[in-house]
Amino acid sequence: MANILKSLMLGLFLFFFGKGTATAQVGMVGQEIGIVAGPVAYFTDYGLRWNFETNSSNVGFGVGLVYYLNFAYRADCNCYARYSYFNDHFRVRAEIDYHQGELNHYGPLSQKASTGGEQLRSMIGEVKVYEMGAHLEYYPLSIRDYTAFAYPIAPYVSLGFNFVGYDPNTYSTLGPLDENIFPTFKGYVSQEEGSTWGVTLGAGFRYRLAVSSDLVMNMQWRYYDTDWLDGLDHDNPQNKFNDMMFWLNFGYIYYLNF
Repeated sequence: MANILKSLMLGLFLFFFGKGTATAQVGMVGQEIGIVAGPVAYFTDYGLRWNFETNSSNVGFGVGLVYYLNFAYRADCNCYARYSYFNDHFRVRAEIDYHQGELNHYGPLSQKASTGGEQLRSMIGEVKVYEMGAHLEYYPLSIRDYTAFAYPIAPYVSLGFNFVGYDPNTYSTLGPLDENIFPTFKGYVSQEEGSTWGVTLGAGFRYRLAVSSDLVMNMQWRYYDTDWLDGLDHDNPQNKFNDMMFWLNFGYIYYLNF
């Protein structure tokens, strides 16, 4: 995990402070910063993937720092930029997130009064994930009209890619894991940290709070290029997908140049 943290912190430093070498370019557009937080639902090898109890119970918490480039506004003159469809309908968002949660096995098999059921109920997973990436947001309504209070709410959709660092942990409350593991997972448990890439699809809206601030609600579906995020993988037919998560977050955005 130390290596993951070093990589992410280096990326954060280069993004926020390295951009000082391109002051002229960045100064041409509006900039916004903010913080978001909310519950995270994990879709992994713990429990049945589309089982309601699994999806509603394997929930953690996430927090993120966000940075926006607003092309509808020019910071160097405190004025709107020359109109173009891209300037008036797109933002670029960069963000750094951290989320973690506890994972448990749910479903009919885990509830059985059998050795296997007890092994599943006693198997606990812990996931800690750091992410850093860039996303393109599309606003159907005019960004400049929204910032001028023409309407209070601005919906959007987004697409992005993240670099992901993860650190899983798995244990059994019955004792040593290798002696009390459900047969399906024998040989398919990893406690090693790792890194991967993730694709993010999002949707949400902004609420105009004041001249230089917004409230934001954001829903994100993230698909990871690994099945080891939770520390589990196996070759059985029911294991059809890599790990995924759904994040519902709320936040506050501040306009630096307004």
